Amino acid sequence: MLFNSLTFAVFLPIVFAAYWLLPHRFRWILLLAASYYFYMSWNVKYVVLILLTTVVSYLAAIGIEHSRTTRQKKCWLAGAAVISLGILFVFKYFNFAMDSLAAVMGMLAIPMHPVTLKLLLPVGISFYTFQTLSYVVDVYRGECPAEKHFGMYALFVSFFPQLVAGPIERTTNLLPQLKREQTFSYSKASYGLKLMAWGFFKKIVVADTLAVYVNNVYGNLSSHTGLSLIIASVFFAFQIYCDFSGYSDIAIGVSKLLGIDLMQNFRSPYFSGSVKEFWSRWHISLSTWFRDYVYIPLGGNRCGKLRHKLNLLITFLVSGLWHGANWTYVIWGGLHGLVQIVETTVRPKKTQVSRGWKQVLSVLLVFVFTTAAWVFFRAENLSDAIYVFLHAFDHITSPVQYVMQGLTGMALTVLSCFEILLMLAVLLLFDFFSLKRDTIVRISEMKPVLRWTIYVVFLLLMLYLLPTNPSGQFIYFQF
Repeated sequence: MLFNSLTFAVFLPIVFAAYWLLPHRFRWILLLAASYYFYMSWNVKYVVLILLTTVVSYLAAIGIEHSRTTRQKKCWLAGAAVISLGILFVFKYFNFAMDSLAAVMGMLAIPMHPVTLKLLLPVGISFYTFQTLSYVVDVYRGECPAEKHFGMYALFVSFFPQLVAGPIERTTNLLPQLKREQTFSYSKASYGLKLMAWGFFKKIVVADTLAVYVNNVYGNLSSHTGLSLIIASVFFAFQIYCDFSGYSDIAIGVSKLLGIDLMQNFRSPYFSGSVKEFWSRWHISLSTWFRDYVYIPLGGNRCGKLRHKLNLLITFLVSGLWHGANWTYVIWGGLHGLVQIVETTVRPKKTQVSRGWKQVLSVLLVFVFTTAAWVFFRAENLSDAIYVFLHAFDHITSPVQYVMQGLTGMALTVLSCFEILLMLAVLLLFDFFSLKRDTIVRISEMKPVLRWTIYVVFLLLMLYLLPTNPSGQFIYFQF
C-alpha cells in the first residue's frame, strides 16, 4: 500500500477515526492490526518473515535480561543477530554473494556455476531488521529493559507509517510513546497534515517529474552523451532526495496524526558544507544507527589516526552494501568514506575569501561530489557508471552544440525547464529557511491573511506542476 495511493487515502482516515474513538487500552490492537494489514497488502506470504524477526528479537531480549553471565547474554545477542541477518542475507545478498564468488573463481581460472535463488525482496526488510537489532543491542547494553508485552513489541517493529522505509526508530523513542496514552492535539495534527502535504509535493511533483527524465537517460545510456548525462545526474540527486525525504515527511506527518513523534530524518542536506555534515542531515536515522552500532563499536575516533580512518571507511562500505546487493552501492559508500577521511586529514588553509562566499563554495563542492557519487547509486552496473563519467563532457569544446544536444537529448522544452526550475526553487527556498527554524512552524505563526495566501498559492502551484503520470513507487522500497 503506497502513501500516494487511493487505498491509503481510504485506509488512513479509518485508522485515524477509530484510533481516537477507541479507549487507550485497545488502541495498540487497532494499530497492530492496521500495521500488519498495511504490510500484507504488499505480499501476504512475507508477513511470516517480519513475524519471525519479531519473535526472535523479542525472545532474545528477554533471554538477555534473564541471563546471569555475560557469556549467556552474548549468546542470546549472537543468536538474534545470526537469525535476523541470516534472513536478510538469503533474501537480499545470497545471489550477489554467489555471483561475486563465481567472478573471483573465474579470475582464478576455476569454473563455477553459481547457485541463485528466485526470491522477491520483501519490502522494508532492511529497515525492520535494523530496528529489531538495535533493540536487542540496547537491551544487551542495559540502555532499555526488555519489553514483556509481545503485542506492544510487535507494534513497535511493524508500526505502519515507518515500517517499509523508515525512519529507523530507536526503542527509547517509539516504544514508550506507543504504550503511553495519547491525547489528541489539534496543533500536532495540523502540523502533521502540513508536513504530509509538503512530503507529497516533494514526492509526486518534484521526484516523479524528474524521474521521467532520469529514467529516459539512465534506461538507455548508450543513446546519450554530453550535457544530458550531467543534467540527468543532477536531476537524480534531487529525485532521490525528494522521493525519500518525501516519504519520511509523510510518515512523520501520519504519526503526528496519531499523537506520536518520529525522529527527523532529513535536515536540508544539500546545504551541507562538508560530506560529514551531509551525513548529519541525510537519512539521519540510518547514519546515527551506523554510528552507534558499527562505527563506535569498532573504536570510532577513540583510537589511533590510522584505525580511526579505517573505522570510517568500513562503516561507509557497510552502509553502501546495506543499500543494495551491487558493487556500485559499495563504491558509492566507499567514496563517501574516503572523502570524509580526506576531510579529517586535510585542514583548509586560511584564505581571503569571506565566510559567506567560502560557505557557498563549500556547499557547491559538496553538492558536486554527492551528485557524482549518486551516479554509482543510480547506474545499473559499474560499466554504466563509467560510461557516464567518460561521456559527460563529449563535445564540450563546442559550447553551443554541447548545450543544444544536451537539452534535445533530455527532451527539455522552454516550458518544462521553467517548471522544473520553479519546483526546485520552491524546494531549495523551503530547505534554506528551514536551516535555522522549521519553515512550517514559521508559516503557521504568520498572520491569517498571509498564511492562507501561502497555502492557496502552494496548492495551486502543486496542481499546476502535478505530472500526468506519477511513478507511484518509492525508490527506497527496494532497500
